[in-house]
Amino acid sequence: MNDLGGHALYLSPKDMQLGRGETIADTARVLSRYVEAIVYRANRSEDMAELARWATVPVINALDNREHPCQIVADLLTLHEHWNGSFKGRRLAWIGDGNNVCNSLLLGCAMVGLEFVGAVPEAYRPPKEVVARGEALARATGAKLSITSSPAEAATGADALYTDVWISMGDEAEAESRTAAFQGFQINKKLLKKAKPDALVLHDLPAHRGLEITDEVMDGPQSVVWEEAENRLHAQKAILEWALPANRGAAR
Repeated sequence: MNDLGGHALYLSPKDMQLGRGETIADTARVLSRYVEAIVYRANRSEDMAELARWATVPVINALDNREHPCQIVADLLTLHEHWNGSFKGRRLAWIGDGNNVCNSLLLGCAMVGLEFVGAVPEAYRPPKEVVARGEALARATGAKLSITSSPAEAATGADALYTDVWISMGDEAEAESRTAAFQGFQINKKLLKKAKPDALVLHDLPAHRGLEITDEVMDGPQSVVWEEAENRLHAQKAILEWALPANRGAAR
């Protein structure tokens, strides 16, 4: 926001009245009187939808338990730069948890016509309604979407491998069971060799090195993790530019 010439105000949970009984609807209506846009991180997707319903300014989803769309804009920008502006004929393999990043990535790939194959343990797969949304989008773009339990199958012939932490925000109580369930779902040198020789490696960070990804791969020549991290800045500026008042009609 500063780069665009504006001003940003950060409100932590301690600064808000939500924890002391104010409704999300009331918060949305008050904030809309003070700011030009709201960027919200929520524990629940229902809270995100409620804030957007009552706000009269654009609400940007910076993360909730169901989706992480801003991250995926940065990811697709990174791939777009490396693939000369085209997703046609490309295959992306997701290795790991069917979490909010996976959900939004599946939808993002469907939107741009990029083949998505997710290697996810049966108990941790994306919600059926998310997959159904992705399939509906894919019918318009020609994208292929599939889910498997085999990391090797997903990685074979892939143009990009993507992973995230196995224990996301709110999953801390399941740390032991999740770590056990995701054994074999690590992106390492052996798995990377199954992808194309020039395959890219992505991670949305922060990473648990030695769990979902090895140092050798994350710091290796095929990693674009740091470009991906930088592109979050550029992608979020683009989202703000699109959503701010001059383009508000299109944004909403």
